[in-house]
Amino acid sequence: MTLIGATTENPYFEVNSALLSRCQLYRFEPLPPDLVEQVVQTALGDTERGLGAKGVALAAGGLGFLAEVSRGDARVALNALEAASRSRAGAATPVILTVDDLRDAAQKSPVSYDRADAHYDTISAFIKSMRGSDPDAAIYYMASMLAGGEDPKFIARRMIVFASEDVGNADPQALQVAIAASRAVEFVGLPECRICLSQAATYLALAAKSNAAYKAVDAALDDVKREGNQPPPPHLRDASYLGAKALGHGAGYQYPHGHGGWVEQQYLPDKLSGRRYYVPIRGTEREMAVRLAEDKRRAAAGEADEHGPGETG
Repeated sequence: MTLIGATTENPYFEVNSALLSRCQLYRFEPLPPDLVEQVVQTALGDTERGLGAKGVALAAGGLGFLAEVSRGDARVALNALEAASRSRAGAATPVILTVDDLRDAAQKSPVSYDRADAHYDTISAFIKSMRGSDPDAAIYYMASMLAGGEDPKFIARRMIVFASEDVGNADPQALQVAIAASRAVEFVGLPECRICLSQAATYLALAAKSNAAYKAVDAALDDVKREGNQPPPPHLRDASYLGAKALGHGAGYQYPHGHGGWVEQQYLPDKLSGRRYYVPIRGTEREMAVRLAEDKRRAAAGEADEHGPGETG
């Protein structure tokens, strides 16, 4: 027994995974414009059953218009052609259909945006365009989503994630810009919020990029999953409650403000001492790392200013 099925949806989203695993999947791509034109010409040239028998022809530009408006779906082109010819029923032959006749008959938006493939493919292209520092492509894909009816809140949420995942501390302002755009979407709504989204998208696309924060937290999570959550060293533990100091909590803790902002001491658990998660890459985070390195150098050389012992709890 052979079962053959067809769907216009993405089978990986819509078809049961058990059934999908037992099937051979074939993907049909939209027809190129020249093949759509061939289908239309065949219909017009059929003098027995097709439109050719009714004396229907296309004016200049009509063939190209049908190939464009169909977006690779020959059925759309034929339906528009037949609808236009019916609207001219009773007219003297030959019936010459103009582009305006075909446009009135098609009544089809040139935007093709389904909630499966286009939803995921377009947001993916949008994110990757910003990551690649191409503001023009980012704006185009954002416009495609908006024209296709995508929820602007979804676009704003993805930009917030992007601001931390792909920009991070290379430009800390990026997260604030993305959050502000998200709030603007809530306050203003469409159509005006498209301008706020455009401003944020172009800022993110042009911002210095770093995935250091993203890599850092994932590396730390990997260690927690593998080693369990290790206890902090005793000098970092809470020493504020009665009996805590008797347990050794806080003993030996050095208050960084009392040492010019930085002092050598262990912060990671014993088992992970020396592990490095966050590695600055570029932009502002590199400047921050340079400042920290200078603080360490000055502290090691005894040049740090003293600001008093401060708290040790």
